[in-house]
Amino acid sequence: MSSFELTGRRVWVAGHRGMAGSAIARRLLRESCEIVTATRGELDLLRQADVQAWLAGRRIDAVFLAAATVGGIQANSTRPAEFLYDNLVIESNVIHAAKEAGVKKLLFLASSCIYPRMAEQPMREEALLTGPLEPTNEWYAIAKIAGIKLCQAYRRQYGCDFVSVMPTNLYGPQDRYDAEGGHVAAALILKIHAAKMANRATVELWGSGAPRREFLFSEDLADACVFVMKNYSGEMFLNVGTGRDMTILELAESIARIIGWRGTFTFDRSKPDGMPRKVMDVSRLRALGWSAPTDFETGMKEAYRWYVANAAESGS
Repeated sequence: MSSFELTGRRVWVAGHRGMAGSAIARRLLRESCEIVTATRGELDLLRQADVQAWLAGRRIDAVFLAAATVGGIQANSTRPAEFLYDNLVIESNVIHAAKEAGVKKLLFLASSCIYPRMAEQPMREEALLTGPLEPTNEWYAIAKIAGIKLCQAYRRQYGCDFVSVMPTNLYGPQDRYDAEGGHVAAALILKIHAAKMANRATVELWGSGAPRREFLFSEDLADACVFVMKNYSGEMFLNVGTGRDMTILELAESIARIIGWRGTFTFDRSKPDGMPRKVMDVSRLRALGWSAPTDFETGMKEAYRWYVANAAESGS
């Protein structure tokens, strides 16, 4: 197994203010490395010349590329140009600049929406590009597929040790708590908490509630990313998840139980369901020695505690 120690390295976390990036930055505190970050005001990742100049002068050894324009079904389907353009440009700029600056290793975070809509379940890495994508998020998916392929291409042509991981649906601290544009778990925490505070008897779910999804605690993703950075060097991207799924209704019921809301759910069937099922085959990563340590109940309680402490009052 490949070995890339982080001790003493200068490590850039691109996207350190997002849910995944912030979790990676926290996890790196245990690695005796120097963590380098840049805010959007300090570095605009959409500007290629700026990214190259910034990276060239900082002697970065390793990069975690977590920066992205992200959101749920509503955001994906109503802002297709942003989701395609922003993500293509960010990943292209950072990956190319990393090569030019002589970065020793880079890890790129993709997304489970890269898989075909009707992919065989659980989804194996080999399912990539074997069928049509889910229409509600194809713009984001195409950009993330391009990022994976960029890492593979730079490895083949230039010998760059650039690897990719493919996280499943995430939840946890510093998620975007937005009922319209956020990921499903965060949107449900927001809506169910608001219903409890307002003594409302019902909460509306988009779609039928029947689609099945897999959920991974963001802190576990961060641990997996550090593990892969240190222990894997290969062209094939790696699925990161739990290998277990639930329906959206079961997700909502679990969150309601954790929050302590005892109402009922209604369904807006005019809203899209998205893919019927998304659960990943995580046997490759397990064979390398990593599996998700946090059970859903524990992780979701922590996500809710963070929301109440940091986002609930402002409604953000």
